[in-house]
Amino acid sequence: MTIRVMLVDDQALLRTGFRMVLAAQPDMEVVAEAGDGVQALEVLRSTKVDVILMDVRMPHLDGVEATRRICEGGRNEDAPKVLILTTFDLDEYAFSALKAGASGFMLKDVPPSELLGAIRAVQSGDAVVAPSTTRRLLDRFTPMLPATAAEPDRPELGRLTEREREVLLLVAQGLSNAEIAAKLVLSEATVKTHVGRILTKLSLRDRVQAVVLAYETGLVRAGGAGSGTGA
Repeated sequence: MTIRVMLVDDQALLRTGFRMVLAAQPDMEVVAEAGDGVQALEVLRSTKVDVILMDVRMPHLDGVEATRRICEGGRNEDAPKVLILTTFDLDEYAFSALKAGASGFMLKDVPPSELLGAIRAVQSGDAVVAPSTTRRLLDRFTPMLPATAAEPDRPELGRLTEREREVLLLVAQGLSNAEIAAKLVLSEATVKTHVGRILTKLSLRDRVQAVVLAYETGLVRAGGAGSGTGA
């Protein structure tokens, strides 16, 4: 199956570089390009895309608002997955884009092999923000979120089993599936199943949104500490 990729960046030279890297892959094809968010939304009306590589700082309509509009369909399986690319690590724009529904966050100077792996991971439904990057990103920008009580007022959280809540807390603290499996003495397959059930019960698109939700509701505080768990 060929992954249909769209490049959205106001710098033509960067788009050219990304296009050359992707063109060399037998399972990827660049089917569209755009120089800003407005153009991207217009192109998407007539072009089928699987993964969008989205810059955040662009004229006319930035990547954050474009991502929000693309992802506003919620868990629509046909909606393109958005992978945010930015020049600056821990960019507040990238944080906003993750909240808006992006499935990942990477720096523009990422090695080609990692970029390609990220595109494939996003296409398969996985999040591609490295756990350590997720933790640092959210620890820095959580103070921008509204203050919450120790126990979040989020009825959906009551649907989670004790084990699922435990897994959610560890995901939000930056642990990978393998690390969670080791910590809870479970198989990675079991952890992946728990994560999938968490996403379904909380109506979330992916792992990244689960992390954001945990911080927004106060389940996890800046610094990675869980509220109400010894994990």
